[in-house]
Amino acid sequence: MRFDILTIFPGMFVGPLTESILKRAQEKGIISINVHNIRDWARDKHRTTDDYPYGGGAGMVMKPEPIFSAVEAVLSQVSLPPGECSEIILLSPSGRVFNQKIAQALAEKAHLVLICGRYEGVDERVREHLATDEISIGDYVLSGGELPAMVLVDAISRLVPGVLGAAESAIEESFAQGLLEYPQYTRPPEFRGWSVPDVLLSGNHAAIAKWRREEALKRTFERRPDLLGRVELSEEDRLYLQSLEREER
Repeated sequence: MRFDILTIFPGMFVGPLTESILKRAQEKGIISINVHNIRDWARDKHRTTDDYPYGGGAGMVMKPEPIFSAVEAVLSQVSLPPGECSEIILLSPSGRVFNQKIAQALAEKAHLVLICGRYEGVDERVREHLATDEISIGDYVLSGGELPAMVLVDAISRLVPGVLGAAESAIEESFAQGLLEYPQYTRPPEFRGWSVPDVLLSGNHAAIAKWRREEALKRTFERRPDLLGRVELSEEDRLYLQSLEREER
């Protein structure tokens, strides 16, 4: 899988994309991450990528020409399998809110182009005539699209086959099945008087699986009840949640 990130601050990506899981995935050739400076496609000697907004107002707006030229240059370098097409994603507060389902869908793509906005935003013609998608990572204001781009690369890469050491890791993590993840413990079995639950030390895999499922349901019920309406629940799950509701009364 290939990522191409377009930004006016390429130095921000040094470190986050060259450590840990992402570093190993790139070394193995499972993913490739390329960061491009939009200023390289500016048309004037000052490498200008922004200008005043028509109609007045505070701040500056990113110009369309360098962004269009950068994306077109990147696309000219990419050869995709038949039937595949590049996804051109504008990182923007007005985009659809990123979640695990979107990450899973994007992980099936061969090529993603991520456009990092800055200042007061980008010229509307980028959104209307270049981007194929628009994504936000939450309802808050950031200085630009660089941090959201890092979030997308990390979340999506983890779902690409071969990136994680164990195939089941991505399946069991929080949100992968719609629930928050159950509590995790490791050695020692007792620390400062706090013990690991007996069931996890029992060796009874069926009992462990039941405990983990109930703990995931309980944690989601307590912290993110809004997620429960989107999860496929068994009759046993529903009975357990009903018992939690009764305890709350």
